[in-house]
Amino acid sequence: MRTAAARPGQDDARAETLVASYERAGYARVAPTVLQPAEPFLDLSGEDIRKRMFLTTDPQGRELCLRPDLTIPVSRDYLASPRAGRPQGYCYLGQVFRHRAHEPSEFLQAGIESFGRPDIAAADAEMLALGLDATAHYGLNVPDIRIGDVGLFAALIAALDLAPAWKRRLIKDFNHKQSLAQDLERLTIGPAHARREYQGVLAALAGPDPKGARALVTDLISIAGITTVGGRTVGEIADRFLEQAALSAQTSLPRETRALIERFLTVAGDPDEAAAELRTIARDGKLKLDAALDLFESRTGFLAARGIDVRRIRFSTAFGRGLDYYTGFVFELHDPRGHATGQLVAGGRYDGLLTRLGSATPIPAVGFAVWIERLAAQIGAS
Repeated sequence: MRTAAARPGQDDARAETLVASYERAGYARVAPTVLQPAEPFLDLSGEDIRKRMFLTTDPQGRELCLRPDLTIPVSRDYLASPRAGRPQGYCYLGQVFRHRAHEPSEFLQAGIESFGRPDIAAADAEMLALGLDATAHYGLNVPDIRIGDVGLFAALIAALDLAPAWKRRLIKDFNHKQSLAQDLERLTIGPAHARREYQGVLAALAGPDPKGARALVTDLISIAGITTVGGRTVGEIADRFLEQAALSAQTSLPRETRALIERFLTVAGDPDEAAAELRTIARDGKLKLDAALDLFESRTGFLAARGIDVRRIRFSTAFGRGLDYYTGFVFELHDPRGHATGQLVAGGRYDGLLTRLGSATPIPAVGFAVWIERLAAQIGAS
């Protein structure tokens, strides 16, 4: 990974001082290239980023983009570096590019990405603490702190009696609340309302031989002369078809199970209050959530040890960040006075991203971004 030899064109001494403090804390400063391959962002980011990207193509027809965030570029550079697979932290300060209706499409972000640390709860707490240092650096000492935990929802779904395809679908829905509500309704109604003429085929394809089913569907698509649809390859079309087959073959979700999911998604409060309520839900539903809740409570302990008043933290089980690669702890810091539109600092854990970018083994990862222009506007705000 190349280090940052040149500073951003915009001279922001305060931002430079902030990033210098991250370097002193042990995070190596880096500067990923502005022009990035578009595919990782299209595949791995949330819809909000995908629809705001600046896209182009090179003479070979490869799709490129101006980086819409820095998490994926820093992750890609880390995987290409000699440090890949080992603990390493990076910081940065650079421009990112997104279509935005009422704000500039080119804006400055600072941030940290931390890879390979096995002490998950402590690393999560460190990210939030460093994020709070950023707001304090700009004179906002008591921001609103909002946190969530995608891992808790994933643990809940994993503990339920659902087909694997439905578990994957509901977890993917977490950041898209309308889709989640629609899929819960669809699953509650069950296959009785599905088109009966397809049920035999769908049930067969959802059977115990997934490789054989994929080969069959791929052959049928190829025999039909189909090569691509909407940019998807034959293999991707087959995978999508088989996912739909598995979803259609699932028996209906008992209404009490749906009610349990909906009850889970209403939990909110400070982390200690929420943990107590979640343990009650787990006990009532006979769900094995101990490991996820132990991690949650351990993180709260590390936050308190860093001097953060956990009673000020607003936790919600339904809180997500709209980015598909998050897998655990997520957080945002906001201006309690309402002077800034949107988050000032935001981030979270994305343990699954590195394998999706090509790592042969899973690598823990967590980080955050700082919206420099929004924070700079806080100086002198009353």
